[in-house]
Amino acid sequence: MMKKIGTCLDTAAYCLIALIPFSMAIAPAPATVFLGVGCFFFLLKRILSRERIFSPNPLAFPLLLFIVISCLSVINSVDLKDSFNGGISRLLYQVLLFFVVSEVITSRKRLQGVVASVALGLLLASFDCFWQVTNGRDFIMKYAPVVNIGIVRATASFKDSNTLGVYLSGFVPLVMGLALYHFKGAKKIGFLGITLITLAGVVLTYSRPTLLAVYVSLLVFGIARKGKMLLGFLIVLTLLAPFLIPASVKEWARGVDYNPLRFMCNDDRIAAYRNSLNMIRAHPVIGVGTGAFMKSYKYYKEFPEYRGVVTPGEMKAHNNFLHMAAEVGFLGLGIFLWLLYRLFREAGRVYRALSDTYLKVAALSAAVCLVSFLVNGLTESSLFYSRVAILFWYVAGLLLAFRNMRS
Repeated sequence: MMKKIGTCLDTAAYCLIALIPFSMAIAPAPATVFLGVGCFFFLLKRILSRERIFSPNPLAFPLLLFIVISCLSVINSVDLKDSFNGGISRLLYQVLLFFVVSEVITSRKRLQGVVASVALGLLLASFDCFWQVTNGRDFIMKYAPVVNIGIVRATASFKDSNTLGVYLSGFVPLVMGLALYHFKGAKKIGFLGITLITLAGVVLTYSRPTLLAVYVSLLVFGIARKGKMLLGFLIVLTLLAPFLIPASVKEWARGVDYNPLRFMCNDDRIAAYRNSLNMIRAHPVIGVGTGAFMKSYKYYKEFPEYRGVVTPGEMKAHNNFLHMAAEVGFLGLGIFLWLLYRLFREAGRVYRALSDTYLKVAALSAAVCLVSFLVNGLTESSLFYSRVAILFWYVAGLLLAFRNMRS
């Protein structure tokens, strides 16, 4: 009887965890509910079965250190409530998601369920983009598109175009890699279609970091798989890019003196970077407190700010690494970089060890998802956006799940 209950709880936990990528395309609440209930079922199953809660994990020690430093950082926080609710508690449930994903995705069949969830989520968000741009409102949240320099930018059910871009570019490599390097026949056509539809959605965001993230993803695939045709396509695309850019964007580029940093980041982001550096200089070891960046920001603003821009009193850094260094100091950032190193090293080891071609390509594609997320995070604080931060921890857990995955 207890074995049957354990099996039911395990299956329920997997189903809810597998639904998270799809639910992220709808709204924050469903993903949060699936995450919470799925983790609860997982923990309950392990407790009732008297099993070890988590298997040995190469990231366990750096994660523990990161949590400890995050807790210590609240000493400098200007708002303890934000630090505990928006900082420590958020980090704990994200780390829990990471461990649970690494434990419940145990087979090729379960991985296929996750891939299907990702594909359906990408389709839903992309079709919502087209609907929003065509009809003036998305069909899920009824959001209007954003208009910048005369360009209509899709947001779908997300609050802004850049956050949508993090979602699309962070998950599309999983579908893209399988389409390019594994599937044959009808499946290949179907997954290539989903990839192209998603890339069209990416274009409709007109998010520069998202476009860069997709470009780097294709470059990584081309290098890893020694794809001469793909690398050639990227060279041609690079040469044609100046002719494909909309006229209003060219005019705007002329207005920022063709400065690549100003073109990619905007002056307000650069101002935020400079203000973030002021925070880091003031508290270089353990930062201003996890979850306290926005409340602390106004105390470290330059006067006048960069090129005369005026940033809000509360603002994110718009760079994951600056944001993290400001909140948990160089000590916390150093531990996080160590965590990334161990994660990608383990991913490389697993990739080389896998013999099943589906699992091997999926493992590479999941690693490229993380690369894409991190590239996008050079101009976004995506690790600190509750709507899409779980994407990083989800895919990181998925990468480690390949260690014990059975075909």
